[in-house]
Amino acid sequence: MYQIDAHTLINRLHNGEILNLLDVRQEIEYHTYNIGGYNVPLSKLNKNPGQINYNKTDEIIVVCKVGLRSKTAQSILINNGYQNVKNLKGGLIALQKLQR
Repeated sequence: MYQIDAHTLINRLHNGEILNLLDVRQEIEYHTYNIGGYNVPLSKLNKNPGQINYNKTDEIIVVCKVGLRSKTAQSILINNGYQNVKNLKGGLIALQKLQR
């Protein structure tokens, strides 16, 4: 499965690229710290993957705290016909380490 590393994601964000970010953490986690994007907790995504507002051919970067929930979400999306889904390797923890 496809992944994106924290360094590449930071560069893309700093370059002003508009990205389709999907954060699959719980709402409280999202409101504590986030990098933007659409928040759909994994449990809700699993019940209804069609609720996200992305085309099935769009690049979607899925994020969570350490990369495990986002990897599961990536599989759910791919199994539902989404073709360009990337998991943030190491999750937001990896991203935060680079920003220090």
